[in-house]
Amino acid sequence: MKKLQYTISIKAGAEKVYNAMLGINDIKDYEYWTAAFNPTSTYEGTWKKGSKILFVGIDEDGKRGGMVSEIEENIPNKFVSIRHYGLLLGDEEITTGPEVEKWAGGHENYTYDENNGMTTVTIEVDVTEDFIDYYNTTCPMALEKLKEICE
Repeated sequence: MKKLQYTISIKAGAEKVYNAMLGINDIKDYEYWTAAFNPTSTYEGTWKKGSKILFVGIDEDGKRGGMVSEIEENIPNKFVSIRHYGLLLGDEEITTGPEVEKWAGGHENYTYDENNGMTTVTIEVDVTEDFIDYYNTTCPMALEKLKEICE
């Protein structure tokens, strides 16, 4: 896997950006910026450290799918670390096998650095070679959508 990094500066405090990014006060905030990845993107679970969280969407064929993950760290308004360890196909959680093994254990980290009313958000994500172009296209678009709801 390769680690990719994306950064954006947002004219808002870290608490506001963190809350919008994770959908803490309103899940629709999370769904708005992550729609860049999948128009039906949402999550099921909690952002509490150590908890399981499902990142869910509906694919082109109308099938529910996504990722099975764990919140490895959550320091409010500072840092969130997500460890992906499985696939969600329908209601089945798949945590072993060749499709899972090529990216299982990959991380997605969000860092919030506030300075004088500006928050710099940095996303670091581990991706397989076949997803590099996808992330390089979609992640900047998603961050622009996050900026739009925070400013």
